[in-house]
Parts: sequence; structure tokens; C-alpha cells
Amino acid sequence: MLQPQHDGIYVDATVGLGGHAEGILQQSHECILIGIDRDEQALEIARQRLSPYQNVHIVTEHFSNMKSVVHGLGFDKVNGIILDAGVSTLHLKAEGRGFSFLKDELLDMRMDQRQELTAEKVVNKYSEEDLAFVIWKYGEERFSRKIARAIVYARSKKPLTSCKELAEIIQKAVGRRGRIHPATRTFQALRIEVNRELEELSTAVESGAELLQKGGRFCVISYHSLEDRIVKNAFKKLAKEGLFNIITKKPLVPGQEELKINPSSRSAKLRVGEKI
Repeated sequence: MLQPQHDGIYVDATVGLGGHAEGILQQSHECILIGIDRDEQALEIARQRLSPYQNVHIVTEHFSNMKSVVHGLGFDKVNGIILDAGVSTLHLKAEGRGFSFLKDELLDMRMDQRQELTAEKVVNKYSEEDLAFVIWKYGEERFSRKIARAIVYARSKKPLTSCKELAEIIQKAVGRRGRIHPATRTFQALRIEVNRELEELSTAVESGAELLQKGGRFCVISYHSLEDRIVKNAFKKLAKEGLFNIITKKPLVPGQEELKINPSSRSAKLRVGEKI
């Protein structure tokens, strides 16, 4: 869908471990690749992975600032952008990052380790009302008030610092139904709040569209309804303004073969727009 060309300039706005970036470079060896990520741990891996390739620029920055990154490198427009939203496998598996309720780690959840706000601060400092709102809005959790009440009660005895501890409080408050852990939506909500993910995504789609040359494509992969809604509405707005042609009338989802190879792609949705 990105259709990279040898003489093009491409932005991987969430370069992560470099998988998509490497795919672009393998398909178009002479292109210029700009990789952006706010996670320095991931970027170290990406730098090594992409070291055999020429014309690669790796920048530590939030993807919402891609326009200033591109201009800072001396480029005006680009031929394509890919943005893979959400949490990476590295975040879930890395030690000490606090993204997973399955691990007994400190509540952190920062993608950018330089920032001050952590999940521990959200859990221990937000009012019950604000906690319930975050869990409902970003986790779409129907038991948000009950969970917030349980968190506030537990922290009144001692500060909450552990992912496992928080997960147990949530499970005790709402019980367990079905295969999905009852803490899943709350942990998603906390991660989105800590990293301002939805605000980042909204800004990124807007600034990315401005960066594209005529005929340039913008590919966005999202993993839950809140992200997908932002991308869908942003693309519709750009199309209405006569700036975009929406290539994917409905989002592309992984097929059975991809799901076998990569089960974590099960909730992925790809939307693609082209600059007119």
C-alpha cells in the first residue's frame, strides 16, 4: 500500500525495532528513510538493524512532531508515511517497563523515559472521579467507577506501586469473566493516559498529511476502536476538504495466514490515504 520508490523519501513515524523500515529499504534500496520513535531502548535496536542501509536518519522524538523532524533534516516534503500506533511487543516483554499486568514490576508505562508522568502517579494521585473517567474513556471499561473506587480504597492503606498488585485489585473488584483478564482495559487506559497516545495520533495525522507530496501515501495501523476512529475521521475530513483520496474504504485486517505467523496482529486495522 505504501508503494515505496527508489528516489523517494519515507517516514516511519513509529520505527520501533525497525521492522517496517527494513521492509521499505529492502523494496527501495536508494530511498531516504526517516525513522522516528520516542523510545530510546527500541531505537538502539533499530539503529543496529538498519545499519547496513544507506540514507537512514534515526531520530528520538514523538511522532506528533514528525513535521519538525523532517524539516530539521532539510527535507520539505515526503513521498510516504507509515505509522504503527499502540504498544509494541518490546514494551510488553521488556523488563522493568511496567506495561504488563502479568509481571510484578513497577507501574511505569512510559514510552519516553524522559517524561515525568508515570502510571504510578496516575493511580496514586488522580482523584476517584478522574480515574474513573480515564478508565472509561480510554479503556471503554463499563466497570470504571467500581475499579476507580477499589483503587482509591487500596491506595488509602498504602501507595500502589506494582502492576501485579493493581491487576489483583481490579480482578477482586469486578471478578473474572471469559478469557480476557479483567485488568486489560484499565491497563490500556492508563498507558494511553500516560503517553497521551490519542492526542499524539490526532496531531500526527494532521501534520503528516501536510508533509506529503502529491501522490504520497499515508498508512496508519491502529489496534483499538479509539485509535481507528481518530484515523477514520481525520481521513474523512481531509477527503472532504479535497486533499485526500481514501484508498481503503474499509480498513484492511490480517488474514488467516498472517494471524498464524503473528497472532498479536489480530486487532490490527490498516487505513491508507493518498495526497491529491
